[in-house]
Amino acid sequence: MAAIGVLVLIAGGVAYAAQVARDRGVTAKTPERVKQVVPEASKQVIKPLSPPKTIRGVHVTMALASIPGKLDEYLSLSGINTIQLDVKDENGEVGFVPSAVPLARSIGAAKPYYKPRATARQIHAKGMYLIGRVVVMEDPVLSLKRPDLAIRSADGGRWVNHAGLGWSNPYDRRVWEYNVDIAEAAARVGFDEIQFDYVRFPSDGDMDAIVYPGKTSTPPGWVIAQFVQYASKRLKPLGVRVSADVFGLAATRDLGIGQIPKRIGRYLDAIYPMVYPSHFGPGEYNLDDPNGAPGGTVAYALRDFNRQLAGTTVKIVPWLQDFSWDGRTYGLTEIQAQIDSARRAKAGGYLLWNAAGIYTPGALEPARWAAN
Repeated sequence: MAAIGVLVLIAGGVAYAAQVARDRGVTAKTPERVKQVVPEASKQVIKPLSPPKTIRGVHVTMALASIPGKLDEYLSLSGINTIQLDVKDENGEVGFVPSAVPLARSIGAAKPYYKPRATARQIHAKGMYLIGRVVVMEDPVLSLKRPDLAIRSADGGRWVNHAGLGWSNPYDRRVWEYNVDIAEAAARVGFDEIQFDYVRFPSDGDMDAIVYPGKTSTPPGWVIAQFVQYASKRLKPLGVRVSADVFGLAATRDLGIGQIPKRIGRYLDAIYPMVYPSHFGPGEYNLDDPNGAPGGTVAYALRDFNRQLAGTTVKIVPWLQDFSWDGRTYGLTEIQAQIDSARRAKAGGYLLWNAAGIYTPGALEPARWAAN
C-alpha cells in the first residue's frame, strides 16, 4: 500500500508539473523512473483471440455499430462466431478517434461512431472473434484534404472514379503509414485481426487520365505486395492476424489492379475472396448467368484460389453474397448453395456481405458445416 501511495504521488506530481510546463509554453520531460512504473497507454496491447476453426460471420458498418443495441442483435444471430467491423471504410472515415493517429483527426476522418475498447470487450464477452476492416486506397477524405497524397488527374486536379470518389496514391509511402497507423491503433485496443480492403489500384473511372505522383517502375502487383509486407511487419508483432480482401477473379487471371494472391499470400494469415456471384459477368466459367448459379460460381472461383495458393499456409475464407442484385432474389437456398461450395473447397469458413447489414435468418447455422 505504501508503494502504491508513492506511485500515486509521483504520477500526480508529474501531471501537475506537465500542466505547469504547458502553461509556460515548454515541454515537460517525464522522469525515467515514472516511465518504468507507469507505462504509456498507447503501448498497451490487448492479447488477440485465435480465430475459430470455421469462421461464420457478418460485415457490420461503423454507422450500424453506433446504433444502441444494434451490435447486440448481430451478436445474437444463431450460429455466428465472428464480427467484421469497419475501422476505416470506403468513405475514408475512421470509426473512432485514435489518439496515436493525429492525421486522421486533423483531416476530419476520425469519427466517434463507437468506443473501440468497449466494443471489443462486448464482442469478446460473447466469445466472438473480431476482425477490423481497413479500407486502404479508396479514400475520399485523405485525397481531398491532403491532395499531395492523392492520385491526380491529367489536368492537375484530384482524380475520382465513376462514383466521384478520390483515391490515395499507392506509390506514396506516407499513405501506407497512415493506413497502418490506423490498423495498429485498432490492434492495440482489442481487434483480433486486421483485414485490408481496397488494397489495390483503381478499377473504374477514366483510367487514361490517372497520374501517380512519384510513380516508380515497380509494377502494381509488386507495389501491393510490398505494402502488404510492410503492414504485416508492423502488425504481426502485436499478435494480430493480418488479412486482405481480393476480387473474386483475382486468382483466375491478372486484373491489372495489383492483386496477385500467390504474391501477397506469403505475408498474410488469410485471404478473403469476394466471390459474390452477381459480380461475375455472363459466360464466366462457361456459366450463362453466374448470378443465377451461386453454388457453381463460388466453386469455380475457389478452385482457382486453391490452385494459386497451393502449398502456402494462408487460409482462404470467402465473402459470400447475402443480398439480391440484378433481378435475382437471394434467400436461404442461394446462400446455402454458396456455403456448400465453400465447404467442399475446404475453405476456412465464410463471411456474409450485405451493405445494409440485413442478414438472412438461418444463414449462419453450422448444420451444413462442422460447428466451431
